[in-house]
Amino acid sequence: MKNKLKDKVIVITGASSGIGLCTAKKLTSLGAKVYGIARNNFEGENFSFLQADINDDEKIREIFKEIYDKEGKIDVLINNAGYGIAGAIESTKRDSIYNLVNTNLSALINLCAIAIPYLKQSSISHIVNISSIGGIIPLPFQAVYSATKAGVEVFSRALANEVKPFNIKVSAIMPGDIKTGFTKNRIIEEGNESQNYKNIIKKSIEKVERDEQTGKGPEGVVKVIVKILKKKNPPLKIAVGFWYKFVPFLVRILPNKIINWIVGKMYC
Repeated sequence: MKNKLKDKVIVITGASSGIGLCTAKKLTSLGAKVYGIARNNFEGENFSFLQADINDDEKIREIFKEIYDKEGKIDVLINNAGYGIAGAIESTKRDSIYNLVNTNLSALINLCAIAIPYLKQSSISHIVNISSIGGIIPLPFQAVYSATKAGVEVFSRALANEVKPFNIKVSAIMPGDIKTGFTKNRIIEEGNESQNYKNIIKKSIEKVERDEQTGKGPEGVVKVIVKILKKKNPPLKIAVGFWYKFVPFLVRILPNKIINWIVGKMYC
């Protein structure tokens, strides 16, 4: 059977850990030429490493040109970089909101804009954006994070029609609770809330962290990424995890008020 990923030139952001690192390793093992971008140095892996902050527009443009000049093509962009913040909205600092939206959504959109002229030159190319189940089931005390991931999913759907004439496929992947370093890297915003409210917030965040740390590793997400990259007609969006696959269906059939009531019972 022909290896559809062999010699594909693939760019992955957030490739120093978690889903990004696991994806980069797997795609490299399948014969792809992987270029991993990350803010932190992670040399020593068996794929090419490029150090950059995805919010640095000039540096990202240089990197894409460098890859194209070397390889003569870019076939796939996987937007994985991102992080989370948690806490009450009233206590969330403006800079924290700006930085999260800038990294999780604005930079992702900009990366697509930079990559598309290169992707157009491949016969078949693909953009994979990592969203989250938290984007369609908004989580209390992670409202800004959920908003960014909802934005990723909506942006991906709009972009798919824009780039369809150029045979560029777009997919949004929505993982559920995954055990990675994402949990310990989450920023907790604290303020002058009442003790009772602090207890509710603490309980909510602890449940999310517990679910993540008892969840499966990133391998399941990687398996889905590899599968859709091989498809001629990949899905526009796909949830990862047995139970999470039912979430989009439930969101379609249940009123928002019922969904919010269920989430409130679980996380408040």
